[in-house]
Amino acid sequence: MSPAPARDGGTPTLSPAAPVPPRGPAGKRTGSGPHRGARVLTLVLLVGLVLLCLFSAGTGAYHIPLGDLVSSLLHRAGLGGHALDRVGESVLWNVRLPRVTLALLVGASLGCAGALMQGVFGNPLAEPGVIGVSSGAAVGAVASISLGLTFLGTWTVTAFAFVAGLVTVLLVYVLSRAGGRTEVVTLILTGIAVNAFAGALIGLFVFFADSAQVTQITFWQLGSLAQATWPKVLAVLPCALAGLALAPFYARRLDLLALGERPARHLGVDVERLRIVLVLVVALLTAAAVAVSGVITFVGLLVPHLLRMAAGPGHRFLVPGSALGGGLVLVGADLAARTVAAPAELPLGVLTALLGSPFFFWLLRRTRRGQGGWA
Repeated sequence: MSPAPARDGGTPTLSPAAPVPPRGPAGKRTGSGPHRGARVLTLVLLVGLVLLCLFSAGTGAYHIPLGDLVSSLLHRAGLGGHALDRVGESVLWNVRLPRVTLALLVGASLGCAGALMQGVFGNPLAEPGVIGVSSGAAVGAVASISLGLTFLGTWTVTAFAFVAGLVTVLLVYVLSRAGGRTEVVTLILTGIAVNAFAGALIGLFVFFADSAQVTQITFWQLGSLAQATWPKVLAVLPCALAGLALAPFYARRLDLLALGERPARHLGVDVERLRIVLVLVVALLTAAAVAVSGVITFVGLLVPHLLRMAAGPGHRFLVPGSALGGGLVLVGADLAARTVAAPAELPLGVLTALLGSPFFFWLLRRTRRGQGGWA
């Protein structure tokens, strides 16, 4: 429904052209929450994610049968079961599980951030990189590698990437403000300019780096979870949990924002404050993910778009669903990256781009043919 502008300071009225949704029992709007299809899809994503995590943890050069894997998990949790042999326990708990857990957290963060970005910008083609967080994090990481900074030990690259990503987002937001407000078009254009400048800085750092540093920079830019450890999981966990916990509380306001800025304001949404908060949440999720995994593309763009096509644009499902879908996609992609060309390992960011870009192009073509416009 479209609220008409208020006159003489009165209460906004509903346009008669937009019918009021019928009320169900106790005066509640029907269809106000996720419909049955969305709930079923959420359950499917959750079950699929659990099964894929178990399969991924047992698959590799050292195969661990599912029964033994579950038994080891139960044994560590004090719920019975038995431990594996020494090699099996080391492979499972020191190599596989940290990597699967990190893939889950990074994928969930990128998927949720993509859904929030598309809601904030009102465009299904938006993704976290639009506001410069990925390129900013890349500048921080590349700078620390090129300059040979090691004062934080193995955490130097991660810390620089995280801080640089957050600083870049704040810079984009400050530069795009005018008259106490931030227009979406201005924010996007500022992000494009900052992304271009970040690309130039990355090229400059690569030019002055030696061959060993160039190799490390290239590996980081291509994206990988090969260096996953429990400390890295603990590094991204607080940011991921904070962002994933905050995001669903803004789902209803994102639905109202989809009606347009003016109708959203009439319905009580502080649009400017909403944008500030959600841009910071997106920056937190994306900077933490990029800092531990390198640049991984298309997860934040493709997953929300697919779910929107499957279950509609309601953010009460789309935000948590994108987190589940992002985790599912990245766990599967990481499994493929380390098994398809074994014993070699494909760069994860390259794999997601190779598979995601043609698939996304097919989705766009299908959507335009079927509906005559964007989904």
